[in-house]
Amino acid sequence: MTTKQQQDHPTQTQPTVTIFGRTMPKGDLVKFGGLIAFFAIVVAVCLLVWPYVAEIFEPGGVDRVIADVRNAGPIGFLILLGLQFLQVVVAFIPGEVVQLAAGMMYGPWLGALLILIGCVISSAFIYELVNRLGAPFVQSMVPVKYMDKFREFEKTGKLNSIVFILFLIPGMPKDVFTYIVPLTDMPLRTFLLLTTIGRIPGVVVSTYAADGLLDGRVMESVVLFVVLAVIAVVAILLKDKLIALLSGKK
Repeated sequence: MTTKQQQDHPTQTQPTVTIFGRTMPKGDLVKFGGLIAFFAIVVAVCLLVWPYVAEIFEPGGVDRVIADVRNAGPIGFLILLGLQFLQVVVAFIPGEVVQLAAGMMYGPWLGALLILIGCVISSAFIYELVNRLGAPFVQSMVPVKYMDKFREFEKTGKLNSIVFILFLIPGMPKDVFTYIVPLTDMPLRTFLLLTTIGRIPGVVVSTYAADGLLDGRVMESVVLFVVLAVIAVVAILLKDKLIALLSGKK
């Protein structure tokens, strides 16, 4: 039985287990184990990338981090993937910061590819985590209004199109949406396909602009940054209206 089905039938008897003399539903034990695994993975990734994050804020740190990661070979790829994983899963780092770093380290195309691979890995991780831990896990981190909106999206029968548009528009809280979509009936493959394709334009523009700064195409990069910033600001200011419009409300 899936998490969604279990939520629809809460009175169904669940198997129990006894741990240290205390009896608890087997489902709760699985959820507890999932939370421990989640935090263990996040801590491990933090330990991997923290020295580089801290270095960025030192004088000349950005140049040193770029050089260190570039010279690290395959390990550099893992460091960037770790940063992207944290950006999506924990969301304490703005997505644009990691994308700019990727463009500076590996250029517009390889940098964008690594970012998108990181998005696929982290999104798949979140999808499986949410499916196992259920709505209570998400409710502790995500505003209820967003969860209600996605329930409305599901009822319209246009969930796929709406999710794609939301991930396509710069400035939308994509990391929040990544935790909500797995609560719907959208399959993992569809979820990864729509969200990854929707991210591509913004990721490529960011990595291309960052590479332009290092390559001396300053004016071109500034124009791209300004355009992205304007679109993001408008999207942030109008996000509630956009979400209401997509859900069919005036």
